[in-house]
Amino acid sequence: MSDNRVDPGGNTEAFRAFTRTPETPAPSKAPYVIGGVVAVALIALVAWLAFG
Repeated sequence: MSDNRVDPGGNTEAFRAFTRTPETPAPSKAPYVIGGVVAVALIALVAWLAFG
């Protein structure tokens, strides 16, 4: 009786296709840049109000 499922260990190409994970794009750095700009602006505002 034949099995309908293919054994990925049967040959190297099938095994590599079986174990390959999809490539995901690098996460965006935009939230960190925006957060940094906001943090610098807040620090500048607090310094201006405290010492200005």
